Amino acid sequence: MSVAKKDIKKVTTHQLQEMKNRGEKISMLTAYDYSYARIIDDAGIDVILVGDSASNVMAGHISTLPITLDQMIYHAQSVVRAVDRALVIVDLPFGSYQGNSSEALRSAIRIMKESGAHAVKMEGGEEIIESVKRILSAGIPVMGHLGLTPQSIYKFGTYTVRAKEEAEAEKLKTDAKLLEQAGCFSIVLEKIPAKLGEDVSKSLEIPTIGIGAGNGVDGQVLVLHDMLGITKEFHPRFLRRYLDLYSEIKNAVGSYIDDVKSKDFPNDSEQY
Repeated sequence: MSVAKKDIKKVTTHQLQEMKNRGEKISMLTAYDYSYARIIDDAGIDVILVGDSASNVMAGHISTLPITLDQMIYHAQSVVRAVDRALVIVDLPFGSYQGNSSEALRSAIRIMKESGAHAVKMEGGEEIIESVKRILSAGIPVMGHLGLTPQSIYKFGTYTVRAKEEAEAEKLKTDAKLLEQAGCFSIVLEKIPAKLGEDVSKSLEIPTIGIGAGNGVDGQVLVLHDMLGITKEFHPRFLRRYLDLYSEIKNAVGSYIDDVKSKDFPNDSEQY
C-alpha cells in the first residue's frame, strides 16, 4: 500500500492544493469502467480522469470528437461506483460547452447529478472563460486544459508539441493565469516544452498536471490503456509503458483457444 493511500482517506481538490504546497507530486490516470477504476483506486491513485479519450480507446474513433455527453456520463457512472478514495474528474466532451455558457452549465450539471463525479475538465483558455465562470458559479469544480487540446485537433492539424514559439507560449501563460483567476482548481498541460511547463507551474498557485509537459509540473497523467500496453500503435516520447498487456492478453486468449480445441478445457476438476 502506498504512503499516499495511508495518509489520505478521500482525495479532494483542497488536498490537491495542499500537495502542491508541500511539494508532493500528484498521480493521475484515466479510467472508463468499473473494473479498471476499482483496481487503480485500490492502488492509491490520487485522481481518476474519465477522459474523452474513451472515444479512442473504448470506441475506436480516431479522435476524441465523436463521444457524446450521454456516453461520458455512462462511463463516469461506472467509474464512480468503483471509487472509494480518488478524486473523479470528467471531461466535458466536444460540443457540450463551446457554444455558450448556458449550454456549458447544463452539461456540467448533468455530469455531476447523473454520475456523482467530483469535478469537470474543459479544454481552452480565454475563448471558454465565460463558460468556466458560469460552471464555477454553480459550485462545480473545474479543471482547465491547455497546450495540445485534442478537441481542437482539426484546427491544429497535428499532434506535435505546442507552444514552442514565443507567441503561443505567451498566450498559454496568459490563459493559465485567466483560468486560475476564474477559480479553476488545477490545469492539465499537454505536450508542451518542459521549460514552459515548469515556468507555468511556478507562476500559478494552483496545481498543474502534465502529460508530455516535463517533470517541473505538479503531477502527471497518462491514459491507462497506453501505460498498461493495451494499445500498441501509440508511441509518444512522454509515454512510459509499465506492462505489455496486449501481448499477455493475446497469449492468454490463444492458450484458451488451444485448450478448447484440444478438449483439454474443461477438465474433470472443472466440471460439475
